[in-house]
Amino acid sequence: MLMHEFMCPLSNSTLPPTPSGSNGPDASPAALAQVRTQAWVEQVVIGLNLCPFAKPVWMKGLIKYVVCTEHEHARIVEHLDRELLTLASSDDGDIQTTLFIMPALEGDYYEFHFLVQSLRRRLKALGLTGTLQMADFHPQYLFADLPGDDIGHATNRAPYPTLHLLREDSVEQARLGSVSAQSITERNLKTLTALGSSGFEALLQSINLK
Repeated sequence: MLMHEFMCPLSNSTLPPTPSGSNGPDASPAALAQVRTQAWVEQVVIGLNLCPFAKPVWMKGLIKYVVCTEHEHARIVEHLDRELLTLASSDDGDIQTTLFIMPALEGDYYEFHFLVQSLRRRLKALGLTGTLQMADFHPQYLFADLPGDDIGHATNRAPYPTLHLLREDSVEQARLGSVSAQSITERNLKTLTALGSSGFEALLQSINLK
């Protein structure tokens, strides 16, 4: 948890093996989405230390990447339900958190924002309120209380529209930690301000996220 609703636990070391050619010109959209999201986690979220709780989980390899290529609401819900139930029923020593990546939903951020509101209701429908939480990311993410050109939006900007599925107990443990959400927010603002919009764009370019 940090800037606004940025949610932590994620996973590190080096990127896990990916299929041959998965980041090349002939890569499938799903393979490319996973590779670029992995690079974002490693070099932006953890590289800039935007989430101090992310690295330990990342190093243990406990993050699951799921690419949903559907664009119809009903099919997305079906796929998301499976992943929510899988995370809830799995041991936290096998899967700590899931990134649910939706490359087909690139486009207008506000359309995605309203879709997320309906997807959040799946937690209640599946009886998982209090067990799991959900945070969202988007390439054009906008916080309502920040100017449109504010660098602070970068904390929730990912290569693709993405839902971060978290265990409630992991979130609670983070809240009880010695690092306060306010201090993380303030540090992130300093980091991003020092980097600047041009520096952040250059970072994305360097890891082939633009």
